[in-house]
Amino acid sequence: MSLPHFPILRWGEAYQSLDVETVVHFATGEELCQVSQANPGLIARDMRQAHRAREALRAIPCDELCRRLSRAADLFIRGSLPLGSTTQSPEEFVRCQSATTGLPEHMCRFNMEKLRHVLTNLDAILGSLTRGLDRGILTRGYGEERGIMRSMQANSPVLGMVLPSNSPGTHGLWLPVPALQIGLVLKPGPLEPWTPFRMAQAFFEAGLPRESIGLYPGGAEVGMAVVNHVPRTLIFGSKATVEQYRGNPAVQVHGPGFSKIILGDDCVDQWERYLDLMVDSIALNGGRGCINCSGIWVSRCSREIAEALAQRLGPVAPLPPDDPGAPLAAFTIAAQAEGINALIEAGLAESGVEEVTAKHRGGHRLVREQRCAYLRPTIVHCDSPKRALANTEFMFPFASVVECPQSDVLTAIGDTLVCTVISNDEKFRRAAVDATNIDRLNLGPVPTTRLNWLQPHEGNIINFLYRERALQIG
Repeated sequence: MSLPHFPILRWGEAYQSLDVETVVHFATGEELCQVSQANPGLIARDMRQAHRAREALRAIPCDELCRRLSRAADLFIRGSLPLGSTTQSPEEFVRCQSATTGLPEHMCRFNMEKLRHVLTNLDAILGSLTRGLDRGILTRGYGEERGIMRSMQANSPVLGMVLPSNSPGTHGLWLPVPALQIGLVLKPGPLEPWTPFRMAQAFFEAGLPRESIGLYPGGAEVGMAVVNHVPRTLIFGSKATVEQYRGNPAVQVHGPGFSKIILGDDCVDQWERYLDLMVDSIALNGGRGCINCSGIWVSRCSREIAEALAQRLGPVAPLPPDDPGAPLAAFTIAAQAEGINALIEAGLAESGVEEVTAKHRGGHRLVREQRCAYLRPTIVHCDSPKRALANTEFMFPFASVVECPQSDVLTAIGDTLVCTVISNDEKFRRAAVDATNIDRLNLGPVPTTRLNWLQPHEGNIINFLYRERALQIG
């Protein structure tokens, strides 16, 4: 039986390349699908027609686009959708996604539900992100609102997305874009073509114009071509990638989160009340997300907290991906897990740093399989923010418990995507509100992994895709 084939989608039209990559099961090596590979020249040519994507979407009112995308959510979750010359059911999708990304199947289902939630709540999400703007202004480019002339100009007819392979939940960031009458240019992660392609098919079945979506699988050079030829692009990458594009208004980078939980001086002695919250923030979704907590910062009780976390997380071990309780995602490239393990070991050689999980684990942190590897949860105690592992993030349940005076903590934590501050001290809470190095702030016992889609995530997508300008009519 021939393998399913993912074609390139050139503004919705399938195009099979002579250059094809085969994607295999991370554990068995079984061939699962073939993926046509784009090249930079193809993207350069196709971007000459990018205006057609916006024109097709502008012909449909924003409210109607929201309704169609809500129907797409149901198709994505429940429907059998086209995949090459055959169709794929939701359960087949889950099995395949798990088999190439290493994410347990129950986590794949969880991420499907997250994406469904975004699509079925677009009306409220866009209302919040636009602060109630009349969406007809996005279509016309201008309009009167409460007696004031407002003009919104699209920065690009399409949004480019250079997507990762590690966590399907990241796709929630681009799902609202067609409802803003902006087309999509998607470069899938090499191990995760499943979600972008299935979602595109759900969009088409629900009535979105085919010419509003381009999908270009390929290597790193294809991702660079998207960045170079699309006027607005979201990419995912390392800290180095973030630095590379810092200050570039055309590129929004989603890098490591370095998300934190801070227990204030007035609450730290009651830390046991928040143990479940800390465990969930560290370990949910296999610890793969930028919103997973990678640091617990306290002025005292740090060793007791580290020990309690280690007792809970240390015994956690890999289970088969189809096990409903599988807690860890596999590293499909074993060398990546080995490299991370070596970095941790190097950090543990520093004075003032101690791994607390080792005595509760009953085995090595690194678990090698025939074709992949796992890293078991690791809790590290740091006696100072100056330690190398005090502000580090890895793609598995890893967290450092850092001892730091409350007076220094908001500066010492550095750039932080999500920060949960547990304190009733109004002066400290106000300082947290004013801290410009914190992107998403939770005041009170809110897990770092709990997103509110009615609020912007690493920048408001509206402000990235549109600019407000002066416009007068004589």
